[in-house]
Amino acid sequence: MHYPLPSLKFLTVLLLSLILGAPEVFAKPDDANASLQIKALAPTSRQDALDRTIANLLSQHHYRQSPLNDALSSRVLNAYLDSLDFSRSYFLASDIARFEPYRTTLDDAVKEGDLRPAYAIFNTYLRRLAERTAYVQSLLKQEFRFDIDESLDVDRKDAPWAKTTKELDDLWRKRLKHEMLTLILSGKDQAAARELLSKRYDNRLRQALQSTSDDVFQWYMNAVAQAFDPHTAYFSPRNTENFNIQMRLSLEGIGCVLRMEDEQVTVVELVTGGPADLSQQIRPSDKIVAVAQGDKEPWVDIVGWRLDDVVEKIRGPRGTVVRLKILPGKAGAVAAEKTVRLVRDTIKLEKQAAKSEIKTFKDSNGRELNVGIITIPAFYSDFEAARRGVQNYRSTTRDVRRLLKELQGHIDGLVLDLRENGGGSLQEAVDLTGLFIDKGPVVQVRNSSGRIEVEEDEDKGQVYNGPLAVLVDHASASASEIFAGAIQDYGRGIVIGDPTFGKGTVQTLVDLNRLTRTNEPQGQLKITIAKFYRVSGGSTQHRGVLPDIAIPSIMDSDELGESAQKNALPWDEIPATRYKGGRRLATLTPELTRRHQRRVTDDPDYQAFLHDLELTRQQRDKTTVSLMEKQRRAEQGQLEAWQRERENRYRALKKLPLLKAGDEIPEGKDSLIPDVALEESARIVADMILLDSPDPGSSTLVMSR
Repeated sequence: MHYPLPSLKFLTVLLLSLILGAPEVFAKPDDANASLQIKALAPTSRQDALDRTIANLLSQHHYRQSPLNDALSSRVLNAYLDSLDFSRSYFLASDIARFEPYRTTLDDAVKEGDLRPAYAIFNTYLRRLAERTAYVQSLLKQEFRFDIDESLDVDRKDAPWAKTTKELDDLWRKRLKHEMLTLILSGKDQAAARELLSKRYDNRLRQALQSTSDDVFQWYMNAVAQAFDPHTAYFSPRNTENFNIQMRLSLEGIGCVLRMEDEQVTVVELVTGGPADLSQQIRPSDKIVAVAQGDKEPWVDIVGWRLDDVVEKIRGPRGTVVRLKILPGKAGAVAAEKTVRLVRDTIKLEKQAAKSEIKTFKDSNGRELNVGIITIPAFYSDFEAARRGVQNYRSTTRDVRRLLKELQGHIDGLVLDLRENGGGSLQEAVDLTGLFIDKGPVVQVRNSSGRIEVEEDEDKGQVYNGPLAVLVDHASASASEIFAGAIQDYGRGIVIGDPTFGKGTVQTLVDLNRLTRTNEPQGQLKITIAKFYRVSGGSTQHRGVLPDIAIPSIMDSDELGESAQKNALPWDEIPATRYKGGRRLATLTPELTRRHQRRVTDDPDYQAFLHDLELTRQQRDKTTVSLMEKQRRAEQGQLEAWQRERENRYRALKKLPLLKAGDEIPEGKDSLIPDVALEESARIVADMILLDSPDPGSSTLVMSR
């Protein structure tokens, strides 16, 4: 049996920015004659019935096998409140006190199909949203001073709920100052910033008033689903269509998976081979704040929009241009906007294809050592071509097999680069492992009933049997972890880099239309049904695959990975299956580690790399931001100076003109900053070659530039 293994980029839930209301009239402060009708939304009998259907599926078929009890009820309430008010900026402590009885009763309500508590919370939320909008609009009539020494805590996910309206007013005053100062630092004057923010908050409320009862149901059922685990989700009929488009890799757009985080559209994953990925100007955690069509159309501010509406705005015909205004996530709270121009395209397998190169080193005896590099962006396969019987259809294993044959006779060792590889086909993970081991089990799959099936490589022989390393980072997930874990367990190669993501679960899609007695579309339920285990018995879930030799990366963050997800399934282990592993590498690893540590201590490129990582982490992890313009401009200047200095260091080595203040700082493929982690991984493989030689002590690796 072969389970489909969607990658992280396709399993991300498209959380909608839905804001719902209670009966009341809200008058905009800047227009005494205009008013907005806020009506209460209530569940329908169809939704009540679908609630019971989903509850039964989750309690009976989810891997966790969690009963619908008070503990689950508490998780549902937490997930629901987080999805509505993640930054704790709308609800008051008195609201939370009123919701507290639900902490032990939502389980009963779910079982009975009683959605009234969910809608009561939503309607309270909209009243608070209306109040905050009125307060913001009143503040926007005033002048702001940015010479007062005060700051804003931008990380409020664990902050206490405000006890009084006055306390909330002060928070929003500072929040609005921060938003206005960010716009000013991006080139707007205060009048233009004020106008944009007024329209933004007005639009946010108007978007909320267009929400429907189905929107409430979508958001609440996602909270119920994610109380089981972060990869379980309910897709409304509209989101089912978006999900299916992504699974077919036929999205004509930019190749980004997005979600709403704290009222901002946030990049979660880049689809390998898509325009955003190929541009190398967009990264996970970046925020999209505005969209423009073509090269001349005006900007549309999308802060506060529903996520599905943003997706439709970004998606478009192949070959057309879309421009995005981005707040870079790596710059943290002091980020300034930048503009990215992309040409929409259809995601194609050839853009995901593995590719190779050769790096050459010398040892102290003058011998040249050639290390092959094969970069594998995803575990892909053209299933449709295979179904049609196309003989030479594309797949990861087929492409890597071809590259290995091309490299044979030209390399002494090999690095497989799986960084940022979010996974893909399980069968490809198994087949790729088979290129490097003789034959045997690759991964164990345990379902909710405890039944274990073993996926095996059944082809005897190896395509490549030389020195091998697998380079991973915190974004290497799913199929990448299965492959890296198997290579490590068999002792076939060493794993270098960061601990991997830790997604060791299997999901399946349930068509809810088949389980209900109605002709209306019901959507789909994505539900976790199994877990992956290594041949040695340990799960890849939660902990990921731990490297033999650590090389840090920008992805190394407490906020990224399965362990950072709420309600993630825990790590555990089952008995090892029978497999024949080698022990030679285990004896070499201590010496490889010593050589690596000695080398990087004296390597200026590596030390500069560590320094860059530390500065980037400081920016990313900064949770308090100054509201003084002078200080913010100084911080922004320091950040730009650091980026320019690190680029100029390598421009000077190549005798290129140095960047001056105000020059655009190149990124991605246009940057001259070397890939230090990949270079050092290749040197570690070169050390493996030397240690495997007849006289391993006779030579050492010579550092080169």
